[in-house]
Amino acid sequence: METMRLKRLPVGIQTYSEIVERDCLYVDKTEYIVKMMNLCKYIFLSRPRRFGKSLLVSTLQAYFEGRKELFKGLYIDRVEKEWKVYPVLRFDMSTAKHEGPEELRTELAGKLSKYEEIYGKGLPEEVNLNQRLQGLIERAHAQTGQKVVVLIDEYDAPLLDVAHKKEQMEQLRHIMRNFYSPLKYSDPHIQFLFITGITKFSQLSIFSELNNLKNISMLPDFAAVCGISVEEVQTQMADYLDDFARAKKKSREEILDSLKRQYDGYHFTWPSPDIFNPFSLLNALQDHMFKSYWFESGTPTFLIEKLKEYQVLPSMLKSTMTAASDFDAPTENMSSIMPLLYQAGYFTIKEYEELSDLYLLDLPNNEIRIGLIQSLLPNYVQRAAYKGNTTVGLMYMALLKDDLDEMLRLLQTYLQTIPQCDNTNYEGHYQQLLYVIFSLLGRYVDVEVRTSNGRVDMVMNSGKVLYLFELKLNKSVETAMKQINLKDYPARFALSGLPIIKVGINFDMERHTIEDWKIEG
Repeated sequence: METMRLKRLPVGIQTYSEIVERDCLYVDKTEYIVKMMNLCKYIFLSRPRRFGKSLLVSTLQAYFEGRKELFKGLYIDRVEKEWKVYPVLRFDMSTAKHEGPEELRTELAGKLSKYEEIYGKGLPEEVNLNQRLQGLIERAHAQTGQKVVVLIDEYDAPLLDVAHKKEQMEQLRHIMRNFYSPLKYSDPHIQFLFITGITKFSQLSIFSELNNLKNISMLPDFAAVCGISVEEVQTQMADYLDDFARAKKKSREEILDSLKRQYDGYHFTWPSPDIFNPFSLLNALQDHMFKSYWFESGTPTFLIEKLKEYQVLPSMLKSTMTAASDFDAPTENMSSIMPLLYQAGYFTIKEYEELSDLYLLDLPNNEIRIGLIQSLLPNYVQRAAYKGNTTVGLMYMALLKDDLDEMLRLLQTYLQTIPQCDNTNYEGHYQQLLYVIFSLLGRYVDVEVRTSNGRVDMVMNSGKVLYLFELKLNKSVETAMKQINLKDYPARFALSGLPIIKVGINFDMERHTIEDWKIEG
């Protein structure tokens, strides 16, 4: 009966008016609209996909259209006195994905035509996209007596899927640059301009004339402009936590802790409140389940291609200290994969050291850690050949009991039954394969861990036991164990407080599986 009194969760709804009209839950973000109005006329915001950017744009549209009735009881209703009605031009560029040059021009022309039906077509000589946009802005201002609000959602959508194809990328970038070029020259006619996207392309490449564009993406005042903060969950969504808790027969605190581990941990500046992925959080609260909702909704093609281009290994996906210029850099100027991983939401800020001006970046939560590693898994085994869901589950249960012998036996059988990818005749392949498997099973793993006498191939912390792995290819487990003992690797971890287990594993290159292993306490 309690659940019937809760407002509907706006899962999949990105239109603000629809949320209000259908009496869905709305987490009040209107204070940020006021902050933006007082900050700057031209604003850019970068956030990962499905983080509420489109809903924010829709909310801005409703506000500038003067739809006061939609904001009853919210922050902006208490502070706004005028409620002027402005002409709003909203361009959603997500509809222009996967397009070639001509298709993109046609798509953009169609977006202009929609508003030309309202404000009329221009002079015959207004043929090109930039001419039509400039004329449209001027006519809207002249006809309404109010300056124009321009909202551009997902500005980079046409470019993302071709970011790894330089020639095509340049063609589409030229078209988009031409389309946006009138925005500066239309300044006398513009009241407000708001642009959102996932990535940060340099202003010189896209908005070449908008040198006064204010990037609020890393400003502390806008840390929670998209996404849902922990405080908002605890205050505005407390009843939904209780509903989830009843369904799982757990306490509110237990459910909140589980939600945090799975979907929380985002920080887009520092200091910052903890931010939840809103898409995953809302789905989890609705379904009363902890699934990988964000990853199931799609992993961008460009990301997978970039991971391959930069030869990213699973073991590289761990915390790193870096300067802001190294992770908040324009996408086309990247010297590493980190800017893309950060801007797309796969890495986030965890700490900031003011003296060195360095940020600690890391995976935000379990959903991202598991999903990202799964994206790399086809580099080590062929996903299409999976018959191992049951086996993986049994391996997980074996690890929970710290029965490594049983886990390796299951893994041995598992690897024998699936085709392997090419280029498996080197030890590092199997090192990364084990890293993927252990990480997917929820264990902390590190590779090439330095000691005073060398490097341990792999270290795994089960929470109860510390495992030291030495891996060999077409040799013997005796050789592996001899190396561990000779170099006294356990001494490096004597202060861990955990029992140390030594593990030697020998892989058979011909059969692409484990030949044998040895475990010593």
